[in-house]
Amino acid sequence: MGMKKIIPSFTFLFCFCYITLSGMHPEELRCEYLVNPIGIDITSPRLSWKLSSDERGQSQSAYQIIVASTKETLAENIGDIWNSGKVESSRNNHIKYAGPLLSSCRRYHWKVRVWDKNGERSEYSNPAFWEMGLLDRVYWQGDWIGRTTDTNSLPSPMFRKTFVLDEGINDARVYICGLGYYDLFINGQKVGDHILDPGYTRYDKRMLYVTYDVTDLLNKGKNTVGVILGHGWYNVQTKAVWYFDRAPWRAAPKLLLNLRVEQQNGEFKTINTDNSWKTSTCPITFNSIYGGETYDARLEKTGWSKPDYNDSDWDNAIIVNPPGGILKAQIMQPIRITKTIPPAEVTEPKEGVYVFDFGQNMAGFAELNNISGPEGTEITMKYSERLKPDGTLDQGPIAVHMVDTDPPQRFQTDKYILNGQGNESWHARFTYHGFRYVEVTGAPSKLTKENLKAHFIHSDIPETGSFKCSNPMLNKIWENSRWAYLSNLQSIPTDCPHREKNGWTGDAHLAAEQAIFNYEPAAVYTKWINDLDDEQRASGELPGIVPTSGWGYDWGNGPAWDSAFLLIPWYMHVYYGDDRILTNHYAGFKRYVDYLVSQSSNCIVSIGLGDWSPYKSQTPEAITSTGYFYRDALILSKTAELVGKPEEALKYELLADAIKDAFNKKFYIPSIGSYSNKTQTALSCALYQDLVEPQNAHNVLSNLIDTVSAADYQIDTGILGAKYLLNALLQYNRADIAYKIINQKDKPGWGWWIEQGATTLWESWDGTASRNHIMFGDVSAWFFKALGGISPDPQHPGFKRFVINPRIIDDLNWVKTSYNSINGPIISEWTKEKEYINFNITIPVNSKATVMLPGTNTKQIQENGRPLDKIRGLNSVRVSKDKIVFELDSGHYKFTSARNN
Repeated sequence: MGMKKIIPSFTFLFCFCYITLSGMHPEELRCEYLVNPIGIDITSPRLSWKLSSDERGQSQSAYQIIVASTKETLAENIGDIWNSGKVESSRNNHIKYAGPLLSSCRRYHWKVRVWDKNGERSEYSNPAFWEMGLLDRVYWQGDWIGRTTDTNSLPSPMFRKTFVLDEGINDARVYICGLGYYDLFINGQKVGDHILDPGYTRYDKRMLYVTYDVTDLLNKGKNTVGVILGHGWYNVQTKAVWYFDRAPWRAAPKLLLNLRVEQQNGEFKTINTDNSWKTSTCPITFNSIYGGETYDARLEKTGWSKPDYNDSDWDNAIIVNPPGGILKAQIMQPIRITKTIPPAEVTEPKEGVYVFDFGQNMAGFAELNNISGPEGTEITMKYSERLKPDGTLDQGPIAVHMVDTDPPQRFQTDKYILNGQGNESWHARFTYHGFRYVEVTGAPSKLTKENLKAHFIHSDIPETGSFKCSNPMLNKIWENSRWAYLSNLQSIPTDCPHREKNGWTGDAHLAAEQAIFNYEPAAVYTKWINDLDDEQRASGELPGIVPTSGWGYDWGNGPAWDSAFLLIPWYMHVYYGDDRILTNHYAGFKRYVDYLVSQSSNCIVSIGLGDWSPYKSQTPEAITSTGYFYRDALILSKTAELVGKPEEALKYELLADAIKDAFNKKFYIPSIGSYSNKTQTALSCALYQDLVEPQNAHNVLSNLIDTVSAADYQIDTGILGAKYLLNALLQYNRADIAYKIINQKDKPGWGWWIEQGATTLWESWDGTASRNHIMFGDVSAWFFKALGGISPDPQHPGFKRFVINPRIIDDLNWVKTSYNSINGPIISEWTKEKEYINFNITIPVNSKATVMLPGTNTKQIQENGRPLDKIRGLNSVRVSKDKIVFELDSGHYKFTSARNN
C-alpha cells in the first residue's frame, strides 16, 4: 500500500481538520517528449508526466497544471501564466498548454498535481520548465553571412565577433543556424556537446536553429563569439549516384546567429550576424560527409575565439542569400558522442600500415592520441567494416556508389597534418564514418592501442527497453539490432552509416517498432515526418530517400517505402498516444493515398520496390505494394475520424474494403488456399496486413507453415517479408515456428550473421553488401511482443491498456523484458522451474493490461500463494483455449503457474 500523507489545514472558522494526500505522485515531466527543452517554437506545447504509486490499481482521475513566470512564483504554487484548474481526466500525456499566447525567448516554469482514483490529491511534482525560442523570422535580427559563395571552396570558414557588455549578465542565449554544420565558441570555449548540428533537412524548404544557454560563458567587458562551419549536407562536393552535388539547395556554408543578452540593469542587447563580423579560413582544409576531413594543424589560429586575438588580417563577412526554407527550432535530441571505445587489436599487415580493430561496427570517427613528429607529417586514417585477405582495409563494397573520377575521390578518409609542437590529438568535426576497422598510415613512429580510440555517435535518444533470455544467440541478435539502429540515427533514420547515409523510407518504417521498444525516438521521428511532408510533390508522390536531391523520385520509391509517411505516425499514435502527428499530416496522407489511387488498376498497385534483398524466392511487387495501399487507406480513414471528417473516414474505409476485395480476387487461389506463387512473403503479407478473409485464414496459415517447413525452417524473404513472417506467425499463435526460424545458425538468418562475427545487422543474407543496416531489425520488436508478450492495444493508444501474452518456448528457460512506456515501466519476465513457471509482471500506474498466461485451469495459477479470485487488482478471469486470461490493474505481481496444467 502507498504511504499517504496527512497534513493539517486551518479554515477561517478556526476548525482544525486534515487533508489526506494521495500516495500517487507525478514525475518524469516532459514537454514535447523532451526534458526541460529550451528554444522551442510550438505555440501550444504538450506536457506529459508519469505516475508512481506503491498501491495496486491506482489511476489518475484528475490533474491540475500550473505555469508560472518564475521558479519562485512556481514554488509558491501560483500559476500566474496559466492555471488549468482541476481537470477531470485520466490523461497524463500530450496535454496541450491552453494559457495566454507564449512569448519569444521566455522561460515558463510548470508543475502538476493529480487526483487518484479515490479522489485524493497528490503533492505537486518537482518543477520543470520549457523555454520558447524565436517564434518567427521577424524576431530575428541581422543577416545571413558567409565567407564566399563559391561552392567549390574547400576550407571551412571561421567567423568571430568581439563585443562589450557594460553590465553584469542575468541571462544569455544563442540562437544559431549554421549550414551545413557548425561549432560554436564563446571566449575560447566550445559551447555544448552537440556534434553535426543542425539536423539534416531539405534546406530550401526547412532549416533548423539551435538554442544554447550561454549565461555562464559571458563576462562583463569584452567577449567574443566564434563559429566554424562545415559543408555537411548543405554543400556536398563528393560526386555520387544520388546527385547531392546537384541538390537544389546547394550553396556555400552560411551562418545566422543571434546572441541575446539580458544585463543586470534589465536592458537587452543582441549581437547578430552582419558584415561587421570577421572571417578567415581554418585548419580544416577539407570536409565532406562522404569523403572525410583534413586538418592541417600548422594553420591553427591559437586563441581565435578569445577577445584578445588580433583579427586585423581577417576579412569582413559578406551578406549572402538566405537558404530559402522556413527557419524552425530543432526540437529533438542532438547527435552526441555516447561511447568511446578502445581498440581490441592492432596489427601491422605491411610495414607502416597499422590496422586498428575496435571489435564493433559503428558510426562515428576515430581520435588520434599523443602523436608527436616533425611538422608537416601527414597521417591518414581510412575507415571500413571489413578487411582484405592480406589484413589491409577493404573499402570496395561500401564505396561502390561513388562516381569514378580522375584523380579518384576520397571516401571515408581523414587526414591530420602535424604542427610538430609536442604530443598532438585530433578527431574530425564535420563528418562521420561507418566502420569497425581504421587503417592508419604515415605515422612518424610505431603505433600502439593507446594512439587511437573510436567515438560512437548518434542522435542521443533515451533508452526504454531491455531484453534478455536463456538463449545467448537471441541476446546477441538483440544487441546487434541496437548497434545497427543507433548507427543509423543521425538526425534522420538512415540505411547505413558509410556507403549511403540516406534516409531510405522503407528501412525506417520497418525498423520503427523495434526502435520504439528499445528507445524513445519520438522527437527525431516527428522531425523526419516533417521532412517527408516537405519533400512530397503536389501530385502526392513521395521519394524513396528523404531528404533527396531529386534522385529519390527516379528509383526506389513506391508504397512499400513511401508508407513510412503514414506508418511511423501511426506507430507513434499507437505506442505514444500521439494524435497530433497524424492530424498535422492529414492533408499529406490524403494526397498520397489519392496518388496511389491514380496509380492503381482495379485497386491493385504494382509500382515501386518489392521485397528487397530476398534470399532466393521472388514475390511480385503487386502483392506487397497493394498490401501497403490497403494499410495506408485504413490509416487515412482513422486519421479522418481524428480530424472530425466522418464522410472522408467512410470514403477511405470503403476504399480499403475495395482494395482487400481486389487483392483476394487477384492473388488468392481458393483451390489450394494460397496466395500468388506461395512464397513466405506472399503468404505472410496477406496474413500480416489482414487481407485474408477469416474463413480462409486456417488454410493460408497451413500453407505458410508448409512453405517454411519445406525450406527447413530457414527464412526465405527479403526485408518486407522478414517483418511479415515473424509477426504473422505470432498473430496466429505459432510463435514456436517463428522462434525456430530465428534460432537457425545456418545461412540465411540472423544466427548465421553472428556465426560470421557480425556485431550489427547486415543488408543481405549472404553478407556481401553493407554490414551495418537496420532493415532486418524488426526481429528485436518480436522479442518484446512474443517472448515478453508486451503489445500495445490500438484501441487504447499510449499503453493506457495493453496486452501481456508471453509465449513459452520449449527451448527457453527464462525471459526478461522491460519497456519504459510513455505511461511508465512495464515488466514481463518468466522463469521455468521443475514443476512451475514463475511470472514477474509490472503494470504502470494509470494503465491496465489484459494478461494471458498458459493454462486451462484457473485454480492452478496463484499470485504470491493466493488464488486468483483473492487478488486485489485482478478482474474478469476466464479460460480461452490454452490460456488463462484476466484483466490486471497497475502494480507489481508475481504469479506461479503449474507447468502442463
